[in-house]
Amino acid sequence: QVQVVESGGGLVQTGGSLRLSCTTSGLTFNGYTMGWFRRGPGTEREFVSSISRRSDITNYADSVKGRFTISRDNAKKTLYLQMNSHTPDDTAVYYCAAHWGPAGGTFSYASTYNYWGRGTQVTVSS
Repeated sequence: QVQVVESGGGLVQTGGSLRLSCTTSGLTFNGYTMGWFRRGPGTEREFVSSISRRSDITNYADSVKGRFTISRDNAKKTLYLQMNSHTPDDTAVYYCAAHWGPAGGTFSYASTYNYWGRGTQVTVSS
């Protein structure tokens, strides 16, 4: 049974930092491109970042570029998202997702991801 579980969310002040983790089990982690998505209050789910299977390709939404860093530890089957310089617009539920194989040009398309976690809430206070 595949499990994808996010953790590390919470309340943070504007300008602060948080580190999200996503632990997985039941899947061949190093065979999956991994991604982070988020859904803010009253908004659609949006792409945040993705990382290739060997960590050689990373992608970021323009809104987080330069502030967020995605990484993964294949030995621990864990995905990370280091988030710095938070703004209130970062308030959202953050989801971890797994895409089998290389994502190519579809890394930002949520529909192409095979497995999802339930999300972790990040709230940025102004």
